[in-house]
Amino acid sequence: MGGPGDPPEGTPEGAPTGGEDEYRSVVFDESFVRAARLQEFSARERMADHAPAVRRRPALQRGLSRQALILVLLIAVAFGTAIYMGVRHPYQNPVARPPEPLRMTVIPLAPQTPVPGAVNADDLYAHSPAAQFGVGAEGIALPAARRTAHFSDSQVVAALTTAKDYLVKSSLDPDVLRGDTDRPVRILLDPQQLDQFDRSFSRPAADGRHAPTGWLVRFDTARTELADLRIRVQGTLRAVESDPDTLEVVADHTFVYALRPAGGGAGAKASLFTVRRELHFRFDRDDLRMHQAELAVSYLQAGPLACADDSADHLRPLLAGQTAKAGGPAGTDPYATGGATALCGSLATGAQPKI
Repeated sequence: MGGPGDPPEGTPEGAPTGGEDEYRSVVFDESFVRAARLQEFSARERMADHAPAVRRRPALQRGLSRQALILVLLIAVAFGTAIYMGVRHPYQNPVARPPEPLRMTVIPLAPQTPVPGAVNADDLYAHSPAAQFGVGAEGIALPAARRTAHFSDSQVVAALTTAKDYLVKSSLDPDVLRGDTDRPVRILLDPQQLDQFDRSFSRPAADGRHAPTGWLVRFDTARTELADLRIRVQGTLRAVESDPDTLEVVADHTFVYALRPAGGGAGAKASLFTVRRELHFRFDRDDLRMHQAELAVSYLQAGPLACADDSADHLRPLLAGQTAKAGGPAGTDPYATGGATALCGSLATGAQPKI
């Protein structure tokens, strides 16, 4: 006997069995039925209105849902705001100003008496105003760094550290002092100052712009050599904010070198040579990031020197026992603060060792 779904005569021969026909794979679920464009009227509706058997249903809204539309609008607003802020936001880095040429002053200080000398450089230091100075880079102390209105603590530290590195390379490096190289100093400068720097060494001139001794300390090794590599140093570093985009560091240090005649050997008498350097550095944010500096002002007093010697290219110190005509009416002390006013001064007697 056939099942409830079978024809009275049973399943025709050759037809699929088990209720599986060729349309079994077609599934008319609820969503399919509700999406149909035509809908059959009920029997009551057809009897009352004599309407057609079917009616057309309004088309479903296939556009974006309200939530999706709101999301798209929010994304568009955020994207537009980002573009606007990228073009107009008030924290853009300003266009970097080109650095001004370095202004430099080199003042030789002539001794009023014969230059004191001793075989032992330590004796010279012990009897000079440099007796309590630090040795080498240890004598260049970094002050406590304090943030400014527009620069953080770390940026102030970066400026002070770069200034100290410049002082070490330009005043203490033996290869630089001998004139063997200038690269350690050059790489610390703002790239826009390199043309002036290079011209100072290729065509030195005492014009206040192109003296190598305005950038660094170096001696004429044909006449002079270091008697002691333990150079004495004392001074100060001070950082200030000059404008919202610029930090300035002022370095004021006195360096004392023990020198002797070139080729004189350990038995030759040594003498002290004093260099007072006041350097003004400027840093923008690119300089701070690149560990470079713009050198704006270089002021140097050095002695004992003869005023007649050209100190623009190399420093040519007067050595033990030598004398020179005083260059000014009064002595200038490179250990004291305050600037000299003459192009050549007299080295104060008190600045020399008491040997």
